[in-house]
Amino acid sequence: MAIYLDAGTTYSKIITDSENKMFADNPIKYNNEMFYYIVQSGIIKSLKLTPDRACGHMAQAQENEIVALAKGAKKLDIDKNATVLDLGSRDAKWINFKDGKFRDMDWNTSCASSTGATVEMLLKFYDTKVSDLKYEDEKFNVTCGIFGMEKIMDSISEGIAPKVAISRFVHGIAYNAWNFAKRPNRIYLSGGFCENKCFTDSLSKYCEVNLLGRFVLCEGLII
Repeated sequence: MAIYLDAGTTYSKIITDSENKMFADNPIKYNNEMFYYIVQSGIIKSLKLTPDRACGHMAQAQENEIVALAKGAKKLDIDKNATVLDLGSRDAKWINFKDGKFRDMDWNTSCASSTGATVEMLLKFYDTKVSDLKYEDEKFNVTCGIFGMEKIMDSISEGIAPKVAISRFVHGIAYNAWNFAKRPNRIYLSGGFCENKCFTDSLSKYCEVNLLGRFVLCEGLII
C-alpha cells in the first residue's frame, strides 16, 4: 500500500492507494483510485507508519513543504498567475506563480498570530465551536498571538460574547494572512482554515478566495 503523509501539528492528512481502517472506518473522500484520510497527529507515531513520501512537523522523513505545496497546487485548477496560501496549526506559507512558473514565496514558522493553534486553544478555553464564529466587520489588530489573546480577554471582560471576540480575532488573522501574502487580488487557500467560514468570509473582504482544501501538500507528494 502506498502512503503519502502530510503530518501536521494537530491533524495529519493521508492519501493511500487502498482503503485502510487503520486510519478511519471511512475515508474522507475517494478520487482517482486514491483514498483520503484525516487523523489526529498524536496517533501518527503509534501507527508506526512507513510512508512512501512525507512532509510536515510530525513526519520523520520529510520532503520540503513549499515544494509539496507548489506541486500539489499545480495539479489543481488554478490560474497560471496565482498566489497559493497554506495556513496550518503552527505555520503559514505561500507561493506565487507567474505564467505557471515559480516567482516568489515566504514561510512564517515563528508567529502564532498567523496560525490555527491559537484559534483552537481559544475555542477550547471558551467552550465555543468553530461553527459559532461569524464574520465581524470589526477586527482585532493581531500583530502578536499573545497580545491578540489579551485583547480578546479584555473584550470579554467588558461584556462582549466570546464568539464575537474570537470572530474579530479571526478577522485579524485573515487580514494578516492577506498582508503576509503581499495583498494579492486572489488567494487560493489550502489547509484547515478552508473549513473556517468566519476566516474565509473575513479574507473575502480583501480578495477573491478559492478553496483548495486540506490535501494540497499530500497531493504534491504523489509523483
